[in-house]
Amino acid sequence: MGPMFIAANDWPHIAFRLFLALLVGCLIGFNRQQGGRPAGMRTFMLVSMGAALFVMIPLQAEGESPYAATNALSRTIQGVATGVGFLGAGLILQESPRKSATPKVKGLTTAACVWTAAGLGAAIGCGLWQMGLLGGLLTLITLSGVKRLNRAFAFLTSQGKQGTTQDLTTTSDEDDD
Repeated sequence: MGPMFIAANDWPHIAFRLFLALLVGCLIGFNRQQGGRPAGMRTFMLVSMGAALFVMIPLQAEGESPYAATNALSRTIQGVATGVGFLGAGLILQESPRKSATPKVKGLTTAACVWTAAGLGAAIGCGLWQMGLLGGLLTLITLSGVKRLNRAFAFLTSQGKQGTTQDLTTTSDEDDD
């Protein structure tokens, strides 16, 4: 059995993968919940652990041919990515324009985070826990660090344009969701 495959009676490895997926989902969900976003810790924990659980099923059902399990795993990952994509689509809202002529889209970052949490859970479920942890860390850095960078650049830009009446425009990276 390869390092990705797992025996049905290997409870320590099963528990490790599921708990680690829960932890990564919890950390991302905590970040989103602190910002008052529509999806919080429980949602992200369940998405991440659910993805890990789904990919572990074909890994335990290796049977006679690891190639058959790899094929089933590939289809499972595709199904998880598609299904969670629909969940993320439900988080995206488009507000009708009341004050301005342009509609405002909210929830893109949260939807992307839910999709990312599923990918991280799938990686951890496949036994690629280092990839899952590094991906989780990079996700948290992106969620907290990029917003600070945008503010710093906006401040520097506004300092350079002092004396003008030009407003700074907001971008989708400023994340109102």
